[in-house]
Amino acid sequence: MSITLGSIAPDFTQESTEGTVNFHQWMGDKWAVLFSHPKDFTPVCTTELGTVAKLKPEFDKRNVKVIAVSVDDVKSHGGWVKDIEETQGVTMNFPILGDADRKVSTLYGMIHPESNDTQTVRSVFVIDPKKKVRLMITYPASTGRNFAEILRVIDSLQLTDQHSVATPANWKDGDDCVIVPSLQDPEVLKQKFPKGYKVVRPYLRMTPQPNK
Repeated sequence: MSITLGSIAPDFTQESTEGTVNFHQWMGDKWAVLFSHPKDFTPVCTTELGTVAKLKPEFDKRNVKVIAVSVDDVKSHGGWVKDIEETQGVTMNFPILGDADRKVSTLYGMIHPESNDTQTVRSVFVIDPKKKVRLMITYPASTGRNFAEILRVIDSLQLTDQHSVATPANWKDGDDCVIVPSLQDPEVLKQKFPKGYKVVRPYLRMTPQPNK
């Protein structure tokens, strides 16, 4: 099964450090970030999980649940969690899926045989409340993820779901946005963007972020 943007995220039932997870049910009406780790007790992964634990209030503010997956079993995760908490100065506050049978890794195409045929690459999936995949990023095992960037993309996705805008290069929350080209009626533009907008080119119109 090939996952593409807009696909329904595959559902699964799997054990985790916080008990059995029925994925779609666990998500409920929230967004989700599902992200994979090559293996327990590895250095880069340890820093990533600690970082996400520290950032969890930021994900909560955005109505996002986070869940990790590693190809080791839940018992192994339990020992690893103690290391994460001690070395990163955090309390783990989200589940890590056990995936010794590679069920989730296979469903989501997280194992790339050309890279490693047993461990997952660093995959990230952002999934919306309708269970649609909205973002996919794949990092090599040697590169830790930038979770500020993942939060930035979630901000963009949630903004553009609510308003007729897109976000330009290097956009961050509070910056000007791009009015989508399909919106042309002057009266509609006036109504939707009361702060006004600047026409740089007919196809490039900038407006202050509508929800600020």
